[in-house]
Amino acid sequence: MRDDISLIDVHMNCSKCRREAVIYQRYSGMHLCAEHFTESVESRVKREIRRHRWIEHGDTIGVALSGGKDSTSLLHFLIKTFGHRPDIEIHAITIDEGIAGYRDLTETEEIIRRYDVPWHTASFAEEYGITLDGIVAGQGDDRRSCSFCGVLRRRVVNRIAREAGCTKLAFGFNLDDEAQSVMMNVLRGDAERLTMPQRENPGMIPRIRPFAVIPEREVALYAHLHVGPLADHGCPYAHNALRGDVRRLLNEYTWLHPSTKFAVRTLGEELQGLGAGPAVTPEMCPRCGEPAFGTCRTCAVLDEVAGGKSR
Repeated sequence: MRDDISLIDVHMNCSKCRREAVIYQRYSGMHLCAEHFTESVESRVKREIRRHRWIEHGDTIGVALSGGKDSTSLLHFLIKTFGHRPDIEIHAITIDEGIAGYRDLTETEEIIRRYDVPWHTASFAEEYGITLDGIVAGQGDDRRSCSFCGVLRRRVVNRIAREAGCTKLAFGFNLDDEAQSVMMNVLRGDAERLTMPQRENPGMIPRIRPFAVIPEREVALYAHLHVGPLADHGCPYAHNALRGDVRRLLNEYTWLHPSTKFAVRTLGEELQGLGAGPAVTPEMCPRCGEPAFGTCRTCAVLDEVAGGKSR
């Protein structure tokens, strides 16, 4: 698939040291060997963490660990960078949505054994009494599966992180994910989401995205070099998501204009906080006890799911 990162043939040399290059960055015009590629990735991530002050003295960081390349690479980077510091703790949090053939906790458990960090798990079945497969079956189709999954997963991961004492929740979202999210809001005409300010809210663990400046293919190569082989189970419901269409659109355009994804993400950052409305803080849902903005979306989804099952 076309994108802004190309693996190159073995005859090319690193632009910095003349050793064998492992990647060609079209947006920078540089060939990089494994060492200088790793340095490039890690220095950009560290700079992003410093810029946002995402990790500070005394933090307990909960890494949302799916077992895929993005979240495992992020766990590796955080342990490599901060694991030696006695004032910072790193935990892993895994949510089993209940998707047959997609989430295998035995694979994630192997990652946990390798990195030896506290591991917290939860499942939709335990939390809500139903799996995502069960929700789809009750609805009769899978067109809204991603929306349901996102709402339900956000609540449970926030609860688990809060109960584990985490002060930050780290997600492995990469540059492609960030640019896609901005473009999805543009295509939906969702000005509220585009201009919503980032803020700390009671009951909600602040979220950080250290890999948001790294293209997806670079994260994949970083994982290949430093983490090793990882299972790559594609979600069977992902074909319904608008994100897939936006991904293809951005990849095609980026092939012609290599800095496109960086520009789109920057636009998204610059639009944040420009909304004209007053700042809204969450209130505790009287039904589930979790923070919510207005009507609790989690409870609304559960009500809809229950209605679908009764039909």
